[in-house]
Amino acid sequence: MRKLMILGLILGVITVSVYGDDGVYSFQLDGFEVFMLVESERDGNAGILVGADQAILERYIPATGFRHTANAFLIKTPRQNILIDTGTGTGDIIVEKIKKLGVQPNRIDAVLITHLHGDHFGGLVKDGKAVYPNAKIYLSSKELEHFTKTSVNQGAVAALEPYKSEIITFEPNALSTERKQSILHGIFPIAAYGHTPGHTIYQIESGRAKILIIGDLLHVALVQFHVPAISATFDIDPGAAAKTRHEVLSYAAKNRMPIGGMHIVYPGIGFVEEYNNGNSFNYSSVLE
Repeated sequence: MRKLMILGLILGVITVSVYGDDGVYSFQLDGFEVFMLVESERDGNAGILVGADQAILERYIPATGFRHTANAFLIKTPRQNILIDTGTGTGDIIVEKIKKLGVQPNRIDAVLITHLHGDHFGGLVKDGKAVYPNAKIYLSSKELEHFTKTSVNQGAVAALEPYKSEIITFEPNALSTERKQSILHGIFPIAAYGHTPGHTIYQIESGRAKILIIGDLLHVALVQFHVPAISATFDIDPGAAAKTRHEVLSYAAKNRMPIGGMHIVYPGIGFVEEYNNGNSFNYSSVLE
């Protein structure tokens, strides 16, 4: 296992650990341990982008192609074990990875859902039973309303059924809110609507250290960091998704806050900086 120290004037010290080829990348966020867990990785498809012309693709996508990943996050705090998203559940990959990190599924206390697309909630259940039987499920009230009543996703309904008495809904903070309200100690949900009506990102704080887990803010990061106005076919409201993407990336850049994404490849965590008068962003991973 390889360890690196990253120093920040605002953030304090973050220790990053890379676990061989197991697809687990971790760092110490003051008193919290945060682990990025890769469920799958495959060749990427720039065809999912909306409005990306050939010139943009040639500028930002290598001729050799690019990789697409699907990640979840485990946060170990002195008080709780918390998952942010669960992956699809295919092959029990996320479950096996948290076990290797010393956490049994019945010791997960909370699962925070960014949104109700299958690659984020699918791992909640197996054979109709709760994979995390002692966990409370947190998701925005707007997201739950949309996918279980307005535009029903039967997969989401089935995945949430075993947890129906343990579902906790909330209204996320606005990004601009200075004194954000937490749902758990050190966990602050932030509205990031557009990808879905209730898409929520999570700001994690421990001491002076912070990280922003951005869910599906980006799908083809190689392009969307540089041209955040470009959305993906998966975005329910592409215009709102583009606006949110720019606002969140600007927020992270101005606050020198690392971001972790569900579709950002190895190591999936890094920093963004503004350029082009704040209209575009450069990204550098924590290992660069």
